[in-house]
Amino acid sequence: MSNQNFIDHIKIYCKSGNGGKGSSHFRREKFVPKGGPDGGDGGKGGNIIIKGNSQLWTLFHLRYTKHIKAENGGDGTGSKKHGNNGKDIIIEVPLGTIIKSEEDSGGTLEIIKDGEKKILLEGGIGGLGNFHFKSSTNQSPKYSQKGKLGIEKWVTFELKVLADVGLVGFPNAGKSTLLSSISKAKPKIGNYPFTTLTPNLGVIPFKDHKSFIMADIPGIIEGAADGKGLGIRFLRHIERNSVLLFMIPVNSKIEEEYKLFTKDYELLSKTIEDVIVEPQRMKLIPNFKEIVTAASKYALGSGISGAGPSIFSICKGRKKSELVLDIIKKITVKKNMQYNLILSKINTVGIKIIN
Repeated sequence: MSNQNFIDHIKIYCKSGNGGKGSSHFRREKFVPKGGPDGGDGGKGGNIIIKGNSQLWTLFHLRYTKHIKAENGGDGTGSKKHGNNGKDIIIEVPLGTIIKSEEDSGGTLEIIKDGEKKILLEGGIGGLGNFHFKSSTNQSPKYSQKGKLGIEKWVTFELKVLADVGLVGFPNAGKSTLLSSISKAKPKIGNYPFTTLTPNLGVIPFKDHKSFIMADIPGIIEGAADGKGLGIRFLRHIERNSVLLFMIPVNSKIEEEYKLFTKDYELLSKTIEDVIVEPQRMKLIPNFKEIVTAASKYALGSGISGAGPSIFSICKGRKKSELVLDIIKKITVKKNMQYNLILSKINTVGIKIIN
């Protein structure tokens, strides 16, 4: 996929269909000189529906779409005939797309499953014909209802890449090279920073004919949230990855180049969360949820360390670490659990090669 074809943010004016008008009609037939009201109801306006499509990877197909309008409902007619319902408009989007409007606070729509459908804008209901308004005191109503107007607004479509594994790291760390080596993806590769300007996706096959999706995210540098490098434009693509794989070249000077991972505490907190392995392994550690929840008062995050039943917590500073240590100690004593508590600094040296 070329850089020009990767579109992850667009804005479209959308309008659902108006409801059709009800009919003010009276029955007129031979030998029926005083037929009563028989005006039919108006048809419902068309909806605008969002549908997930796993075969789409970008919003490029909507790049030149500026207006989307659903069909209006048809007007009712005599003989109690209902007007035609307006045709729905279905907008297909890639998985991981978020749809929202800045004009109201009606929330957002999120599409994460193939074939999933959600109504973005509901069409207006049709008006009632005069048949509904007859009564013992008004047997010939000459009025009917107008259909309800459809909803119109500017809508923003924002794609957040939905991948199993996200390759994250500083520019020129080898992320694109790794992706091209283990998949059939052909990302642009060069020996200079910011070779990758848009996310690249690759399908990685493994045993039993299964596969997973890996995303190569453009390089992130310290200060990206303030607009440095490529800015925050592609930071959204990190949120949806089940696993983040940090690429660190073996010749990197960890303490100098990767201060981001020791200073950006919000990023540290997000990267600690494990949504794949932890839900299964937490069953092996008694009172795991209680300990992690209690530790979150002072810790940036907690998780399961190594293959054994060990819990770790990362904190900002020694003072908060000691508070977390005290919290965990109280729970383990209360639950009569055997434990070993260790307080240590984070290793910032990196990989060491021992001959």
